[in-house]
Order: sequence, then structure tokens, then C-alpha cells
Amino acid sequence: MTPQNDRRSRTALPTPLRRADVGPPPGQRRGSAAGAVLGAVLDHGPVARSTVARLTGLSPAAVTGHSARLLARGLVRERPETTGPRGLGRPHIPLEIETGAHLVAGVHIAVTNSTVALMDLRGRIVARDRRPHHRPSPRDVLDGVPARLAALTAAHGAGRTVLALGAATGSWVDPGAGVVVDHPWLGWHDVPVRDLLTAATGLPVHVDSHSRALARAEQLLGTVAARDSSVLLFVGAVVDAAFATAGAVHRGPRSGAGSVAHLPLAPGEEEAGVPPEPCTCGTPRCLQSEVAEPSLLRQAAARGLHVGAFGDLLDLARAGDPTAVTLFRRRARLVGRVAALLLDMFDPGVLVVVEPGTGRLPECLADLRAEVAARSVVCDDPEQAVLPSSFTGSVLPVAGCSVALGALYADPLGPWAALPAVS
Repeated sequence: MTPQNDRRSRTALPTPLRRADVGPPPGQRRGSAAGAVLGAVLDHGPVARSTVARLTGLSPAAVTGHSARLLARGLVRERPETTGPRGLGRPHIPLEIETGAHLVAGVHIAVTNSTVALMDLRGRIVARDRRPHHRPSPRDVLDGVPARLAALTAAHGAGRTVLALGAATGSWVDPGAGVVVDHPWLGWHDVPVRDLLTAATGLPVHVDSHSRALARAEQLLGTVAARDSSVLLFVGAVVDAAFATAGAVHRGPRSGAGSVAHLPLAPGEEEAGVPPEPCTCGTPRCLQSEVAEPSLLRQAAARGLHVGAFGDLLDLARAGDPTAVTLFRRRARLVGRVAALLLDMFDPGVLVVVEPGTGRLPECLADLRAEVAARSVVCDDPEQAVLPSSFTGSVLPVAGCSVALGALYADPLGPWAALPAVS
């Protein structure tokens, strides 16, 4: 009996937080005016206040007021006064993001491991600590986070304070409630991650799915093309997606947007004679069963290639092992089928694929784009429309930290940001 078809077998905390207790998630809010100012400084700093006003559409007086509060909070700093070329023009004092005072922290909870990380306010990973789960129960995974975070901060914080903690994982996450609603591969159901980590760390805690967190990271820190409309497709041990439009990442009324794991894949020529991978959903050849990391390991073993972990299989492919390369190229083509479908459904400015073969093996990216070119009706330029992640090599630490960083840039002077910073 599997966790997916027997809810009693899922690991749940005592008195789990039910969705009826928390109400619907808040609507998608656009960033605050202070967030617009901070975002303009992130994008264009060092930048004059007058330029920030032009970029944001805010009045000069509003920009001056928000800038003063951001300065007082230690989120931005002033550069020495400058003038135009040859000393002409009115002098101004540029603003830039302050990276010496504060950090945000993150924890990413994967199926087999968790990663705790620190990030500065420009989105650069300062330190990370990845460890395997001894047992994947919520208590066993989450109870160790405070000590790991304290050790990272002591070793790498350089006197900076941590403003907030982000938590990201796959499957169904409700950011408004701070709850992992359902993660069948971990066996988690209605786990109040925000409340548990807030109580344990004393920090403001923000929780979201890793695909939505990475979509937000692409908007803040990654490709410019992802700013307004994008689809992000995450392919790891868990498969899911995120959709952004008009600059906001869509959650859905139940925070379930992006559940693409069990989309059916029509058999193609490369499936001739290949038995379908099993999946608890009952759909033959669903996306999850064909491309998730455990499936690739089973496919490798069936071809006589026995490796201990998915990273070992990726290393073999990067070293040119023909069997490993073949598996990753097949995976890229299958992902390309779903990418084409998502491009046709949403017609985004860009589709970002978070998948290590696509990010590290050029032939995989080429295969994926070729599949899109052959199958998509609306995408006429896969070279421009289909991109690998901006964070290949640091996807997991970026996902966790970006939940907190995204909240900071959305509302840097909100109630949570006014709480005392925690060292």
C-alpha cells in the first residue's frame, strides 16, 4: 500500500492544521511601493532617486520617503555623491543594495535530503549545508534546522543578521497557511511548517513550493525575459511547475497550481519495447513515472548501469558514458513534450526548465528544444523561448532562500520586516 492511496499511512503531526481552519489563501498582491523602490535599486543600482522615480512611476517625494525608511532599515545604502560627465549636471547620491548588514535564510526539503542556506540581499548564496534525511518525518527533518542555521550564520554570517527564513519543497504547499498540504513522496500531510519553524527559530518564516520559489527567483535575479510572463518546469525527484503572469506567480484558489506530475505522455518511437514505469496514479507513462530521478535510476539499472545516487548518474553522463547520456537525452525529449504543451497552453514569454541534464549537457537542451519545435503550435523560436535555469548548480539553496527574499522585495517595510532582526 502506498502513501498516495492510503492517507492513514502519511506521517502527520499531532492535531494537524486543516485547511478549513486557515481559510483561503490571500489574493495575489502586487508588490508595495517600497518594494518597487527596492526592486529598482536591485535592478539598476547604484541608481539616483530621480531615476528610481522614473522607473517606478512614483513621485520623487514618495521615492525619497521610501528610500529614507529603507536606509533606516539597513536594506539600502548611499554611494558617494556624483555628478554628470565633466562635473556637469545636478549632483546626486546613488542608492544600492546593502549586503553587509543582513541576510535571508532558506531550507529546501527534498525527498532524500534537505539544504539549509544563507543568501545576501542581492541574491548571492553565502553558504549552504546539505544533509540526507535519516528519517523523512516532519519532526526529524525540521527539528535540526535551527542548529544548522545557527552554525552557518556563525561561520559565514560575518556579523550580519538574518531577517527571515524561507522554506520550500515540492508537491502541494499552501503559502497563505504556511502548510505543506500534501507531499506523498515524503509522506507529509497538513504539516504546519511555518508555525514549527517560527517557534523554533524566532524568525519570520515564509513557505512555498520550490517551483513557485524558483519562478520568483527568475523574476528577481534571473533572466529578464521571465519578468512578466513565464512557466517554470521543475524536474527532479518531484515534478511540478509554476506559472507567472503580469509579474505575479499564480497559486490558484487552493494553492495547487502547477500539479503537472501525472500528465500522460503519449508513447513515441523511443518507447518501442520499453515497458512503462509504475506510478501510484495509475496512468501509464505519466510524466512523473518516466522522468523523475528514481525512474532514471531504475532505467539505468535495467541497462546494467548500477549507481548509488542520481548525482552519480549525472556525473557519468557529463563524463560521456553512452548509456547515461542516452538516458538523459531520452528524458529531455520527454520533458520537451510537456514543455510544448505548456507553451501552447500559456503562451508565456519564456519557459524555464529546471532539470540538471538540460542545464549541464548541451545535447539535452538541444533535444528538448527540438521536441518543442516539432510539437508546439505557438512557439516559433525555441532557442529564445526555452531556457535552462539561471541557477544550475545552486537550485536547491536558491529555492529555499528565494521564498524569504521574494517576501522581502514584495513588502520590505511590512509588519514582518519590522520585527527585530535575529542574529
